[in-house]
Amino acid sequence: MVAAQLLFGDIMTIPWFLPVTVLLIGYVLGSIPFGLLLTRAMGAGDLRQIGSGNIGATNVLRTGRKGLAAATLLLDLAKGAAAVLIGESLVSGGGAMAGAMAFIGHCYPVWLRFAGGKGVATMMGVVTALCWPAGIVFALVWLAALFGTRWSSVGGMAAAVSAPVAMGAMGRFDLVPVTLALTLILLWRHRGNIARLANGTEPKIRASKG
Repeated sequence: MVAAQLLFGDIMTIPWFLPVTVLLIGYVLGSIPFGLLLTRAMGAGDLRQIGSGNIGATNVLRTGRKGLAAATLLLDLAKGAAAVLIGESLVSGGGAMAGAMAFIGHCYPVWLRFAGGKGVATMMGVVTALCWPAGIVFALVWLAALFGTRWSSVGGMAAAVSAPVAMGAMGRFDLVPVTLALTLILLWRHRGNIARLANGTEPKIRASKG
């Protein structure tokens, strides 16, 4: 906060300046397409032309590069957490604002014509930074549903649904609205997966080489 005051000076006295800055920082961080950048840098091709065309870790795994998939997962998670921490350092309550915008940025990045990822890893980073016990619940539900069903989409959706429930159970009712909103967006992003699950054509995660 002190550094920001030194950098921006009197402009910080404008009431809307810091909230807008927090929202922009969150969106820009979230919109970094790590999966696309990593696969291109490592010669794995254009991720948008592979598998589902999604830029997230699950589709990176379809390239057969497990290391790249793990790196994508961690970086997508980290950008959500970083947005929360930066936002909270600038504005009281700014963590939730920046985290929500990081999630939006991941799902709808302007650089990719708003065609982004599903947001599971980024939401996990946001939830963990906002309330780490809820982040643990998110991760455990995600892993249990993923390995229990072998459907990546089921794991992600189950974990997302657990977030507002966990926040409420832990008494963080102030964070229930934002996590519920992110859950609804994530479920909307998975509407194609839901349709495929309903008609039995959703692909399962299988072991791959690399």
